[in-house]
Amino acid sequence: MTTTNDLSCIALIPARAGSKRVKNKNVRLLGGHPLLAYTIAAAKASGVFKRVIVSTDSAETADIAKHYGAEVPWLRPPELATDNSPDIGWLEHTLRTLSESGEQYDAFALLRPTSPFRTAATIQRAWSYFASLEKVDSIRAIEPCTQHPAKMWQVSGEGLAARITPVMVNPDKTATPWHSTPYQALPKIYAQNASLEIAWTHVPLEQHTIAGRSIAPFFTEGTEGFDINTPEDWIIAEYMVEHQQVTLPTIA
Repeated sequence: MTTTNDLSCIALIPARAGSKRVKNKNVRLLGGHPLLAYTIAAAKASGVFKRVIVSTDSAETADIAKHYGAEVPWLRPPELATDNSPDIGWLEHTLRTLSESGEQYDAFALLRPTSPFRTAATIQRAWSYFASLEKVDSIRAIEPCTQHPAKMWQVSGEGLAARITPVMVNPDKTATPWHSTPYQALPKIYAQNASLEIAWTHVPLEQHTIAGRSIAPFFTEGTEGFDINTPEDWIIAEYMVEHQQVTLPTIA
C-alpha cells in the first residue's frame, strides 16, 4: 500500500481577483487577516506539501500571499482569469509550467480560500485517506445536502401554462412521493464543498479534468467545509468567529 512518505504533493490555491458576489473576498479581512491567509496557514502547518503556490492574476493578491508565506511564481495569464474561466485551464497551465522547469509531483491539492475553517488536521486526514486508496483518480470534499434535490422542481411552460415536475421521483409509485417525505427518510444525498480536492497530477494532464473518472468521497466534519460565496455567508462567518464558535487556523 502506498504511504504518504512515498508521495510528493503540492498545494494549489486559486485566488483570482474580481469576485462579484463578495467583493475582493480573497483578500477581505476576517478575524484580522485576509481570507486567503487562513488557507495558506493551514496548508503550511499541515506539513503535507512540498510547495504552497497561489494562482492569481492580481499583483496585490500576490504580495499578500507572499507576505503570509505562500509562493507566487508567476501571475495567472488574463485569458485564464475571466469570470467564466474553468479551473482546469489555470491548473493545467500551472502543472505543465512546473513540469517544464523540471519539477514533478505525484499529486496536488486544490485548496480554495473560501473555506477558512479548514484546518491543518483536515488536510492531514484527507492526505492520509487519499494515499490509502487504490484505483482512484481523486478525492473530493462533500457533506450532507441541506436542500434535498428530491424537494426541488423543474418548471416547464410560462404564465398560466406553467407546470412543475419534481427533479427526483420515488421509483416506488405506490409510496409517498419524495417531495412529500420527511428529509430524514429520503435517500442520502451529498453536496460538494470547496474545502479541498486531491488528485494525481497525471489526471488533469491526461484526462483534462480535475477529478478524473474515479472519485472517492472525503466527508468533511462540522464547519470544515463552510464555504463563503455570498454576503450572507460572510456575515455568518464573521458571527461565528466573533462568538468563538469556530477556530481559525493559527497565523504566525
